[in-house]
Amino acid sequence: MRILLVEDDLPLAEALTSLLLGAGYAVDCVHDGTSAELLAQSERFDLVILDLNLPEKDGLSVLRSLRSRRNPVPILILTARSSPDDRVTGLDLGADDYMIKPFDVREFEARVRNILRRQAGGLSSTVWIGPVGFDMAARRVTTASGELIDLPARELALLELLFLRAGRVVGKDSIVQSLTSLDDSLSDNAIEQYVSRLRRRLQPHGLHLRTARGLGYMLERPVDRG
Repeated sequence: MRILLVEDDLPLAEALTSLLLGAGYAVDCVHDGTSAELLAQSERFDLVILDLNLPEKDGLSVLRSLRSRRNPVPILILTARSSPDDRVTGLDLGADDYMIKPFDVREFEARVRNILRRQAGGLSSTVWIGPVGFDMAARRVTTASGELIDLPARELALLELLFLRAGRVVGKDSIVQSLTSLDDSLSDNAIEQYVSRLRRRLQPHGLHLRTARGLGYMLERPVDRG
């Protein structure tokens, strides 16, 4: 999942970027409204986290512009503006959620997960494919017997993408788009290494990660032979 963070408070921007990267998200961060609007229109993001008090162009203007151009990207407003009028205006303009600074980090993480889960199609917290479950809220992978499958952040993000598109081929371009920011890169060899390691972790649990040569990869749903 790829997130655009728009925050002009540099220490807070750095802290939130580190937090989101640690959770396995790809993050691009900008510090003014003009850059945010241009980037949100030219790149695909799963979520925009938007401050309101921004230089060059304020957050509400960015929000209004994106929605007027029918950009459907989910937007979480993160701001010190606490008046009911500001909240109502933001939500009426098309924001998906609104958080007031200062905030609890755990609540922030929960709201990010909730928006991304809704965007994925209103999925329940845990998605099961055969004997393996991916808890989209806690970002944990477990087996039906309760065993935790511990994954590094990038493999976890890759598995999340494959779970959301189970039974469909996921191309390398989609993987790069979802797992990297503009300041990051992911070569074909690196993708193949992540897929190979993930395949080895899943095979003992009955899940098969198939390579569609020249197209990408697909997480196959186990066939019920009962």
